Order: sequence, then C-alpha cells, then structure tokens
Amino acid sequence: MSLCNLVPLFILFVVVGVMAFIGFVVYGIVQGVSSATRERMEKRHILITKDGVTVNVKELNDEDYVDRSQSVLVSIWNHSSFPAYKNRWWSRRSSDKEDKKSGEKRRLFST
Repeated sequence: MSLCNLVPLFILFVVVGVMAFIGFVVYGIVQGVSSATRERMEKRHILITKDGVTVNVKELNDEDYVDRSQSVLVSIWNHSSFPAYKNRWWSRRSSDKEDKKSGEKRRLFST
C-alpha cells in the first residue's frame, strides 16, 4: 500500500525535473543569443544597458559637418528643376513688350 502512494509523488518529481531541465536549456539559449547580439551591437558602437541605449558616433568636426550638408544641398539644387519658377533677378528671357504689359497691369491696380 505504501508503494502505491509513492508512485504519484515519483511521477510529480519526474515531471517537475523534466520541466526544470527544459527551462534551464531555454535559459541557456536565451543567454547565448543575448550575449552574441550584445557583442555584434558593440561592434557597431551601440551599447544596451539597464539605463537605455547609447549610440556612439564617429567624431565629426563642425567644418566637416557643414561641408557635407552644404554639398548635399548644392547637389539637390543642381539636380532639381523648377520649370514654372521665374525670378526677376535671373531668367531674363522675357521681351520688353511683356515687361511693358506687366507694368501697365501694375499701374491699373495701384490706382
């Protein structure tokens, strides 16, 4: 009789032991993946701590930064086109007749 009462206890210990082993294996895999990921991120200068994420950037002088930004803006400006944009300081392709007509229109509205 006493042996029959111990069988469920033995089964319980086996099930708990198997679950503990599975949990330990999963914990080891998670720790391995996290350490490998941390090493890869540190190679890219990204540090993950309890306080948050810190990203280290290469040191860049103000002059180099301004030069790079200006070169990008100049490149964008040179490669863009504004077909309907006309300015009075450049794009002087209009004839004198058009200038006179626009002057007459201004006189009409100024009175």
